[in-house]
Amino acid sequence: MWNQYHSVTSIAEAVQLLAEYGGAARIVAGGTDLLLELERGARKGIDTLIDISRLPGLDEIYIDEAEIIHIGPLATHNHCVASRLVVERLFPLAQAAWEVGAPQIRNRGTVAGNLITASPANDTIAPLMALGASVRLVSARGERVVPLNQFFSGVRRTAMAADEMLVEISVPAMPANQRGMFIKLGLRRAQAISVVNAAVVLSLEDDWQASAQPRRIAEATITLGSVAPTVIHAEQAEACLRGRTLEQATMLQAAELAMQAARPIDDIRSSADYRREMARVCVSRCLSALAAGEERRGFPKQPVFLWGERKNGGQAQLAESLVHRDGSPIVTRINGKSYTFTAGHNQTLLRLIRDQAGLTGTKEGCGEGECGACTVFLDGKAVMSCLVPAARAHGAEIVTIEGVAGDNAKPGETSFANETSIANETSIAGDANFAEDLHPVQRAFIEEGAVQCGYCTPGFIMSAVKLLEERPQPDVETIKQAITGNLCRCTGYYRIVQAIEKASQQMEASHG
Repeated sequence: MWNQYHSVTSIAEAVQLLAEYGGAARIVAGGTDLLLELERGARKGIDTLIDISRLPGLDEIYIDEAEIIHIGPLATHNHCVASRLVVERLFPLAQAAWEVGAPQIRNRGTVAGNLITASPANDTIAPLMALGASVRLVSARGERVVPLNQFFSGVRRTAMAADEMLVEISVPAMPANQRGMFIKLGLRRAQAISVVNAAVVLSLEDDWQASAQPRRIAEATITLGSVAPTVIHAEQAEACLRGRTLEQATMLQAAELAMQAARPIDDIRSSADYRREMARVCVSRCLSALAAGEERRGFPKQPVFLWGERKNGGQAQLAESLVHRDGSPIVTRINGKSYTFTAGHNQTLLRLIRDQAGLTGTKEGCGEGECGACTVFLDGKAVMSCLVPAARAHGAEIVTIEGVAGDNAKPGETSFANETSIANETSIAGDANFAEDLHPVQRAFIEEGAVQCGYCTPGFIMSAVKLLEERPQPDVETIKQAITGNLCRCTGYYRIVQAIEKASQQMEASHG
């Protein structure tokens, strides 16, 4: 898909490479959008990827003395959900980040990447635009700040030049007199593109108190996604709310005006008429929830990240810059063993694991990050390996289904040439006592009959193992959150949930 892959150690190096290669190069951080675009041929002429994913400090989220919150270009959606600062002072963004994909996607996908992809259906654009965000762009020529409402020029088009890198998102923190909410309508609970999304931010003339009456609105911002070529402001609806109180008639009128601002199209997910009506419904629900002080209802108090015991899913940093081309070695550790690969740098991590390492337990279902069958642990976090560039494995720690029980966690050295692969060393065929060597989750899946065709099972097990590392005694709702990125077409999920519950109980009993 690409010919060379640069892993850099500074922003200066990244922008210098952009200046050198121009439109033939792309920055990759999470890569969850970019790899799909390259696979589908949506990004033509891309020859070089510049990986910034291991630059230190770029995943930080902090607030300055001017009450501006700064979000680094490597801050993932899960970083935003986990950030107390974002949840307390940029709540619509936290809601939107939680709605993105599933835990494995949120562990890789960055908010900056969501903006750069520039789909009007992308979830974080509407709240950030409603909150008055801006982005800082850097190139070898200098830097500039662009307000987010001037950043998008059309479907998947932005104001970024080919040699520019987005290095920061800046958002004014919501003051005491401001509240906001984000709502997304998708075709399913998770892993769904927005049919319509809406963000509403209201500023009152006084501090927002539940008992304060009347609640007169000083300023209102309403943004709508997936109803036009770019995320748009419902300007007449905003004007309708200014200077008025949150009475039922006012809210209904504003929602109707928001519907009139929508300019949707018919597509495979929805008709234009349905989108218009749902724009009205989403805005109406946002306003009603804000009026009742219930905008935070439904947002998880303890979200699932699939980070395990690590609080932020740490990652290995590079001591020096690297370039991967044909024949360049990828040196990594998989299931505790050292591997050196001299082929596959221009593939995905999934293909590296299966084709080069010969570890075929990790499955390819959709190849688009939709099914979770390819879930592995990368530097401690659960990710979709079909959406990770293979060269990202260099210097990383990877665990696949073959190593989840710890059987492979022994030091060793194996070297691979172009088409060389090895047999699965963790085969349990013919071993009458194999169940004793399994992870408790694996045993519980067998005991509860949670396996039918078995194709999706490795991904479910990987998600469950990481969940129980992170949350040893999850309730059923937490288990369901953890497996939203995993699809099974054979069962009704009931036995899968039961198996994870049983594994949790068994592990607790063994530690008790």
